[in-house]
Amino acid sequence: MIVVTGAAGFISSCLVGELNRLGHANIVVVDDFSRADKAANLEGKSMVAKISRKDFFSWADVFAKEIDFVFHLGARTDTTEFDVRIFDELNVKYSQDMWEFCAKNEIPLVYASSGATYGIGENGYSDSHELVAKLKPLNPYGDSKNNFDKWALQQEKAPPFWAGLKFFNVCGPNEYHKGRMASVIMHAFNQINATGGMRLFASHDPNYRDGEQLRDFVYVKDVVSVCVFLMENKPKSGLYNLGTGTARTFLDLTKATFKAMEKTENISFVPTPEDIRDTYQYFTEADMTKLKSVGYSKEFYTLEDGVQDYVTNYLKNHLYS
Repeated sequence: MIVVTGAAGFISSCLVGELNRLGHANIVVVDDFSRADKAANLEGKSMVAKISRKDFFSWADVFAKEIDFVFHLGARTDTTEFDVRIFDELNVKYSQDMWEFCAKNEIPLVYASSGATYGIGENGYSDSHELVAKLKPLNPYGDSKNNFDKWALQQEKAPPFWAGLKFFNVCGPNEYHKGRMASVIMHAFNQINATGGMRLFASHDPNYRDGEQLRDFVYVKDVVSVCVFLMENKPKSGLYNLGTGTARTFLDLTKATFKAMEKTENISFVPTPEDIRDTYQYFTEADMTKLKSVGYSKEFYTLEDGVQDYVTNYLKNHLYS
């Protein structure tokens, strides 16, 4: 039996779909399930149980011997939320409880960390364990992810295999519910349909021209492929970056969206909102050496191919993965 937390969300629901396609139907999905706008993410998917997040550990104590693997991807991911208590409860304490449950019952665990742990990148983007204590995230979300990574690395008792995945800028289907936190591709698609153009954040850093802020954009289908690889192969435990290893500009992404939509480019710039301006990242790029070193050799989607697939096969007809 495979447990997937945050299952009604973006990445987790795509993972459930991929596990189903690979023949895994014995899946337990965990979430709070209170948001109706996320329900469609799990429609048509096979699962054996649907467990509320708050009831999970009482349920798991009964069925622990039947659980073969846990994907703990559920988290509060809003980078504009500044109530530290929310992150302490959902991203740190709940993850600690999950770790201890998996360690006690010898269940392999993959959990969601984040590229947000790297802050502005002043210490680089290596997933070396020695770097973790030096990192300076830019917001409470990033702090919560880094605090759990630090805690996990200090534990003497661990799951038999574990991996903390430092997701970079993940984009792709099943993010319709994410609102402001949705990917720039989805925002571009909606804006272009509504207005014929796309407004990007202007640069407030003299080292970057407008639209040339850089991110490591990774397609969600690659993310779930890595998750499956880790479940099937269980290489060396530890933290792993999960991006493409190649930073691209927001202009590249937006131009690819116009092309996929077969629309004429019309791009303008607006000031970055003040509530995120001081914590805005101008460059991220995952060092993918470690994941490749343990045997992951599949080619990642290029930015253009990912945008084309997302726009053509999902956004145009509001379809789900």
